[in-house]
Amino acid sequence: MDFGVTAGAIEDVGYIAFAENLGYTFAWAPDSQLLMSNPFPLLALAAQQTRKIRLGTGLAIPALRQAPVLANAIATINKLAPGRTFLGIGAGNTAVRTLGQKPMGVARMKEYVRVVQGLLAGEEVAYTAEGVTQLVRFQNSQLGHAEAPIPIHLGGLGPMAQALAGEIGDGLVTSLPRGGTPPSVAANLAKGAARSGRSLDNFEVVALCNLVLLEPGETLESDRVIADCGSAIMANVHYLVDLHRDTGADPPAYVLPIWEEYLAFHATRDAERSHQQLHQSHYVYLDRDEARFITPEIVRNFCIAGQPDEVTEQLKALEAAGITGVNFIYPNKARYRITEDLARKVIARY
Repeated sequence: MDFGVTAGAIEDVGYIAFAENLGYTFAWAPDSQLLMSNPFPLLALAAQQTRKIRLGTGLAIPALRQAPVLANAIATINKLAPGRTFLGIGAGNTAVRTLGQKPMGVARMKEYVRVVQGLLAGEEVAYTAEGVTQLVRFQNSQLGHAEAPIPIHLGGLGPMAQALAGEIGDGLVTSLPRGGTPPSVAANLAKGAARSGRSLDNFEVVALCNLVLLEPGETLESDRVIADCGSAIMANVHYLVDLHRDTGADPPAYVLPIWEEYLAFHATRDAERSHQQLHQSHYVYLDRDEARFITPEIVRNFCIAGQPDEVTEQLKALEAAGITGVNFIYPNKARYRITEDLARKVIARY
């Protein structure tokens, strides 16, 4: 099992180095222009200040830049950290929702990834912009695209996106429980792989999870527990609210205990700015108005939770089910403490 961290601000480069020293094996820089720093300067700094940890986007959002621009950006990082650079690409939720827009569909995502993959492989590809299609390639051999292969991991929570990852990607980035169960994820990946006649040997399946590591005698009602996991849980709820609004989809069972009450609360917000207010605390802090929704039942539904032995057992079960890596995003004020606790009490057992 690989363990990762997420760093969203330019000053977080020290946090990535801290995680590397504790044994974490990869780090994500998110791509969310109104909430976090630009990921590529952060990755460049991290490449210079680390030695082993793998570095990449988690996830780069196509709507924010043209495919050749993204290929150039990650090729530049690969020049600084050859052999330990990867590229995560996702349709986007928070990054585009804060602009009042919707995520990219699967068909457009497939075309976008095709261009990025071709350019990174040193190929000439057909690229369409503003309705005009031209053949393009990297024309400067110093861009770094050939320094080392750059694995492309596709984000996928639903069956179609997960199948696309199995069809064309080197890995999948999903989320638990939002992305389904490990067996359903494996089935979707296999369906996509069958379309292209490829094997999924060495394919990575990385899950963004929520974590609660309890102290001896501590319960899920603890104020510390609520503060440590609340922001991550609510980021999941915010995603489900957007999905419900767009598609009318019934809420998943794990959110039902608070669903109607949360929708009623969300309806009280400023209609013109609700797209901002819904995501403003995104993984960084627990909004005081939303703290009441973090009940023990919701924590159990959303989190890997328990004493170190219990958490280790849950992680090993995920590994046995095909999850090759996990990542966690902790609230800013607690992340160094939680990151070190997990390393010393759980990761060290691996």
